[in-house]
Amino acid sequence: MANVDSPFGLYPSHYIDGTPWNGQTIQCYCSASYATALYVGDPVLWTPTLAEKDATCTRPTINVSAGTSGTIIRGVITSFEPSPTNLSLQYRPASTERVANVVLATPYLVFRVQDDGDGTPAAVWAGQNAVLANVGGGSTTTGLSGYELDASTTPTTTQAHTLHILGLANIPGNTLGDYAIWDVILNTCMNSTGLYLGITAA
Repeated sequence: MANVDSPFGLYPSHYIDGTPWNGQTIQCYCSASYATALYVGDPVLWTPTLAEKDATCTRPTINVSAGTSGTIIRGVITSFEPSPTNLSLQYRPASTERVANVVLATPYLVFRVQDDGDGTPAAVWAGQNAVLANVGGGSTTTGLSGYELDASTTPTTTQAHTLHILGLANIPGNTLGDYAIWDVILNTCMNSTGLYLGITAA
């Protein structure tokens, strides 16, 4: 059976030693001055815009990361704090103040991501580096991100690519083909010593 095209962004699954993700996140601020919608599963970075910073100075302020080669990913949105005016709102509309829960990216946390079906997945992708694409945008219904592994940019050894592919996710029905779900680590994140990881794939 063919894989189903159903993007969800990046989903924290487990640590590289096999232990489950512990669910730990931090709260991050989304400024009303930021005119881009945010979704669960979006990769994020700290804002470079001083005017967007949290006035309480207690939380990092986030923008979405493009996920393209040479960009930084600080973490991934896992949920949003409830909106007092709309408790069913699952995403953060553009130009809206909101608080997001973000899992910080480390070299040890494995994420799952679907490829966008715009290439030919192959066994040699395991151990290579890839980038993200957000062609369709997020869903205002489910609140899920539209980010996917960009299959049209063939995975390679490029150190600046944002994802390091470990292999196909061990999920029933997940096969090597278009819209496969992959286990990855974030390749341009911060490691335990505060340095960017940047694996040059073999």
